[in-house]
Amino acid sequence: MTAIQRGGSRGRGLAVVLMCLCASASMAQRVDKPLDVGGDRPWALGVPRDEQQAAQALFFEGNERLRESVFVEASRNYRRALRHWNHPAIHYNLALALMNLDQPIEVHKHLKAAMGHGPEPLDAGRYEHARSYNALLEKQLAWVDVRCDQEGAVVTLNGQALFTAPGRYQALIRPGVHSIVAFKDGYLPTEKRQPLLPGEKAELDLELYTEDEVIRYRRRWSAWIPWTVLGVGVVAAGGGGLMHWKANEAFRDFDSRIDPKGSLLEGELSALRRTGSRFHAGAVGAYSLGGAAAVTGAVLIYLNRQRAFRLNPEESGPSMVIAPALDSESKGVVGTVRF
Repeated sequence: MTAIQRGGSRGRGLAVVLMCLCASASMAQRVDKPLDVGGDRPWALGVPRDEQQAAQALFFEGNERLRESVFVEASRNYRRALRHWNHPAIHYNLALALMNLDQPIEVHKHLKAAMGHGPEPLDAGRYEHARSYNALLEKQLAWVDVRCDQEGAVVTLNGQALFTAPGRYQALIRPGVHSIVAFKDGYLPTEKRQPLLPGEKAELDLELYTEDEVIRYRRRWSAWIPWTVLGVGVVAAGGGGLMHWKANEAFRDFDSRIDPKGSLLEGELSALRRTGSRFHAGAVGAYSLGGAAAVTGAVLIYLNRQRAFRLNPEESGPSMVIAPALDSESKGVVGTVRF
């Protein structure tokens, strides 16, 4: 099986899990009983009676919307109810609504809140449902632990601010490749692109560095190579100039010995002409070679100028990571390769 096929299988697996959650949510019994307004339960301590009554009214409205499968409206009513009273039953019903809205991280958060006081506010059956859903979600999501100790640095996850350092962020996130960035004035940004698999736990410690600490300069080749090519071109052109002077001298000597009466050329004159021709041909070749070498050397000098690059103190060698990329419309794998 290829990597793409394996990624597709993982994507289908998560899709099946989410479908099962939605189906289970539709079968799971929501909490319909009153919220014990005025009771002395631990989750009611410190909540005024009028706030409890306002929460219960919104809770019942949310139950009506949930019964009608109007999940967006139901979740909106439950969220408003929680502003009045942080009741486990409201969290539980809100989780049921969110299961149908493809919000697994929010579902996990509200299921944890629903189980915060044990089975009593829900009953044993609903409490076990919540535990089962939660365990299944934790196997399909990834856990990330991000830390940064650089005072004043801003840390973001996929462009969303997490905290201002020093600080720490721990949470469940969807599988896939995520970008975690820390930045601060006077420092170079530090980015980690972290591929996360379902059920994986990743600990990321972000450190920031100044430009002097991590910026280095290098050339394509040793500095002497392009200068040598340029020097060869200059020498060749100089040799061509010398041969050109020799050719002109031979032709001038030849012209000075020609008999004005047009007598036939003697052997010495023929030799002078051949010498001049050879020097002239050599000069042309030397000019061509020297010009080409000089131009090549100049281009190489330009290409060989110093270029800045950034060191990564945390990279010790080559690696390759492949992770599934999952969303509501597509599935497959994504990966990063480092040399």
